[in-house]
Amino acid sequence: MHQKLALLLLSLSVSALASDPDPVQDFCIPSSKSTCKNPTLATPDDFVFSGIRSASNFSDTGLSSSAVNHAVFPGLNTLGMSAVRADLKPGGINPPHFHPRATEMVYVLQGKVYAGFVDSTNRVFAKVIERGDVMVFPRGLVHFQMNVGETPATVFGCFNSQNPGTQKIPNVLFGSGISDVLLEKAFGLSIKQIMNMRRRFLPKPHH
Repeated sequence: MHQKLALLLLSLSVSALASDPDPVQDFCIPSSKSTCKNPTLATPDDFVFSGIRSASNFSDTGLSSSAVNHAVFPGLNTLGMSAVRADLKPGGINPPHFHPRATEMVYVLQGKVYAGFVDSTNRVFAKVIERGDVMVFPRGLVHFQMNVGETPATVFGCFNSQNPGTQKIPNVLFGSGISDVLLEKAFGLSIKQIMNMRRRFLPKPHH
């Protein structure tokens, strides 16, 4: 009996750790001391963020991504959510990636985007979405976007986690320390091809 109870409590605790904790107060604006600011000192400005009015710098893949999280928008702290603005040049892509701690829902503000995700059976759920369309990417599943229109595209994504995490598949495979031999066997690539890929995705040294 005690063993069954212990297993039940363990399973409940694991489930509880699988998502952001519920807040125990209305809000928590971080102070300089890593604690919550006195609620009476909060202002409307703490709950407004204007940092995604325009696109940020674009990557080599034609993607501009601006995160909206508690680090830049303190009003989100402890609320269990975050967001992102993504802009895509014509032909630009948001490479396959996943968020280990959150489901994402995206809303197309402008443009025409081929978007989708892959489930655990390798089935692809993808289609072209346009202005006004909403699509959801289940938590932990690989997903992607590509601008298939002739004009810039903008999508707004929201997450049900304060810290969803992002792991981009190309960076994970070729920008980390995974053995070259393992990658050679897994993908049928030559060592030369693997090194070429590593040069693209390894972090650039700071000078």
